[in-house]
Amino acid sequence: MTTTAVALRATRRSRSLRSVTVTAALAAAAFALFVFTMMAGSMRLTAGEVIGSVLYLRDDPSVDFVVRGLRLPTAATACAVGLALGASGTIFQQLLRNPLASPDFVGITWGASLAAVTGIVVLQVGGLAVSGLALGGALLAAILMYLLAWRDGVSGYRFILIGIGVAVFFEGLIGYMLTRAHLFEARQAMHWMTGSVGQANGDELRLLVLALIVLLPLAMLLQRQLRALELGDDAARALGTRTEASRAALLAVAVTLVALAVAAAGPIVFVALVAGPIANRLLGPAGGGIPAAALAGAVLMLTADLVAVHLMPTPLPTGVVTGAVGAPYLLWLLATTNRQGAGG
Repeated sequence: MTTTAVALRATRRSRSLRSVTVTAALAAAAFALFVFTMMAGSMRLTAGEVIGSVLYLRDDPSVDFVVRGLRLPTAATACAVGLALGASGTIFQQLLRNPLASPDFVGITWGASLAAVTGIVVLQVGGLAVSGLALGGALLAAILMYLLAWRDGVSGYRFILIGIGVAVFFEGLIGYMLTRAHLFEARQAMHWMTGSVGQANGDELRLLVLALIVLLPLAMLLQRQLRALELGDDAARALGTRTEASRAALLAVAVTLVALAVAAAGPIVFVALVAGPIANRLLGPAGGGIPAAALAGAVLMLTADLVAVHLMPTPLPTGVVTGAVGAPYLLWLLATTNRQGAGG
């Protein structure tokens, strides 16, 4: 065996070890925050009480009511929404080869929001109906942008520019709809638009969790094709990848995840944008891992929910905290991307 081959194997083992270590650390952090979210509050609980109640290992009616009835749905929603946004965000960024390619900015989130607000304000529906409308709106937005961006293939830069235009158009339609709504429906829609993990009902949460169980493993199976597409269509074809079929499958997974996350918690901004770069920074040369990005999204969501509920003078929607933290990051990203000439 040549020296080069030995070095390559050593490098591959090192990257695999780092990937496993970082992913395990993020999973541990997400689990710790998930438990701590249910410990904090006016009635403080121990980790043992929380875990025992969640796993039905003990019978304490007062603890069970607080944990299962009040805190578990919010903690589970924060974790599930973070997983979905983290995974979908990194798929978009790698697929379009641009750190600005987040569902927040390319119209997917706003397509889901427009459909959901239409359901709340015009059709006066809730629950799974809002989830179905959000999914349909996100899929229609993705198809519209895909068709508009198509020109002998899809360019990431063109897709992003068209997505920004579509997002502004949808945002204008949402504003118009709110001006025509009755006061109660308008206030309900505005509260939903702020984004909060405390507003999901059981049906929306179960649908999101089921989607994660199915789509996260599928995304991991498609990760090899995703890495090939990062090299460009010509290189991907040379490696035997069916570029358009793979791109369509990856977009479908990412769009479905973000649509169901929006349906459950409203348009939580910046988590999808930030989770992937954080995971990549931790992974180093072994970057691009979808599981690590999903777990980073869960950590961000759980942390934002803790800050919004427990560290502010008055409890705030989760989206307010993610927006306040994410906006400076976006400004920094725009400045550094422009200096590096990587913005297209």
